[in-house]
Amino acid sequence: MSDTVPPRESMEFDVVVVGAGPAGLSAAIRLKQINAELSVCVVEKGGEVGAHILSGCVLEPRAMTELLPDADIGAIEFSAKAGEDRFLFLTETGSHRMPTPPQMNNHGNFVVSLGNVVRFLGAKAEELGVEIYPGFAAAELLVEEGRVAGIATGDMGIGKDGQPTAQYQRGMELRATYTVFAEGCRGSLGKQLMSRFGLRDGVDPQTYGIGIKELWEVPAEHHNPGMVMHTIGWPLDTKTYGGSFLYHLGGNLMAYGFVIGLDYENPYLSPFEEMQRFKTHKAIRPYFEGAKRISYGARALNEGGFQSIPRLAFPGGVLVGCEAGFLNVPKIKGTHTAMKSGMLAAEAIAEALSGSRPATLDAFPEKVRASWLWPELQAVRNIRPGFAKFGMWGGLINAAFETYVTRGKSPWTLRNHADNTALKPARDATPIAYPKPDGALTFDRLSSVFISNTNHEENQPAHLTLLDPAKAISVNWAEYRSPETRYCPAGVYEIVGAEAGDPKLQINAQNCVHCKTCDIKDPTQNINWVVPEGAGGPAYPGGM
Repeated sequence: MSDTVPPRESMEFDVVVVGAGPAGLSAAIRLKQINAELSVCVVEKGGEVGAHILSGCVLEPRAMTELLPDADIGAIEFSAKAGEDRFLFLTETGSHRMPTPPQMNNHGNFVVSLGNVVRFLGAKAEELGVEIYPGFAAAELLVEEGRVAGIATGDMGIGKDGQPTAQYQRGMELRATYTVFAEGCRGSLGKQLMSRFGLRDGVDPQTYGIGIKELWEVPAEHHNPGMVMHTIGWPLDTKTYGGSFLYHLGGNLMAYGFVIGLDYENPYLSPFEEMQRFKTHKAIRPYFEGAKRISYGARALNEGGFQSIPRLAFPGGVLVGCEAGFLNVPKIKGTHTAMKSGMLAAEAIAEALSGSRPATLDAFPEKVRASWLWPELQAVRNIRPGFAKFGMWGGLINAAFETYVTRGKSPWTLRNHADNTALKPARDATPIAYPKPDGALTFDRLSSVFISNTNHEENQPAHLTLLDPAKAISVNWAEYRSPETRYCPAGVYEIVGAEAGDPKLQINAQNCVHCKTCDIKDPTQNINWVVPEGAGGPAYPGGM
């Protein structure tokens, strides 16, 4: 970029929150509840609050009730009180009803659009005086004398050549005594923080899944508000962790999603294609009869649990929510834990601001360990890694043992391993033949991305980069036959020229739905995801 770039303007706050998700907004609300005089700013890369929020979602109301005792969750648009739980095991030709695991009992919970829950929290935050700035991506850490002093938003109007265009606008510095990082799973600044401050030292690697979701409008006669159904088994093999969810919200809406653990081995596996062919099963197809697909999205999710939680506090800031990895995998819920972590961070920050203002908020992890959040995650710590270690059948036996025999108090802790190390070379794997989409029940990637409302300014530097471009062919193509062309649910990565014996990787960054899977699963960690211009990416509607 030119050396004549003007200096950034800056704004000062007591607290800056990065990310307007459940954790970040809960932190902002709790701060203002404790001390209305605090200046609190939330910066959000989505074009509006909720635009980038994607989840199932069945909400356990515990944290919401603590934060906003008078909140009527059932009044949030498309919410429905959870009703019947169904848990199925599928074979290729059949289905078997199984007992619902106790962690998945949803009595008292709500089937919700998490995007709408976040919009509700955003409105509550603004009522309390929180300043929310959607459409501004937190692109840079401000670190001074070893302490985080806030963040800078990304410059707008930078061309592909790295030079300012006629639409150029310099980013802003948002400075604060304390910064709360709530970017969600695999946050780009969070990744930098973990490296700079050694936050992952001494803990297991984080492990992840990819969740791909469709929103369907179903005929009223087929709609069962509050129905919650999960499946395991087909189309996945017994070595691959994953399964589906079907949730009936209000408004004749059905959320369908498929989750696959990113520790899968076969480089030919396509999570998107598995998600599509699942719908063709004879026990599942009837749920989609007469229905219309209206939206699509994808997002990585944390699966490491208790043993993969990093150090939460560092000079000038804290990690909350999925930034830190608080998802309860066996429960298939992380909103209540994310919200609770944000509330606890707010309490620690408020105490610090009214007291000695220590550089590192050691009180925050202490509050986490003293809350209901810590034992909840500790009790289920061995269930997800049990599937990685023993496969599906062994994993189910291990889960039953942990649940009913040791009740989460086993004297051992199973370890997690980094997902990018799990792929087999293509020569040792079996290619998978997927059926072609029919355009009514099953679809292709590009038509799916279209209904995610994904949009990026085309004339901007790519937000998906290769640390070593040569590895795209010398490693990914030569050893694994370019798995990024299959694990990306948006058609971002293509190999061109292979038929002529000159393969090259083409990156269609404009398709990116910000799932972060490539940043996680790439075998040599060669793909680096950073934030694009603010407001870029998907724009999920209410209901997603």
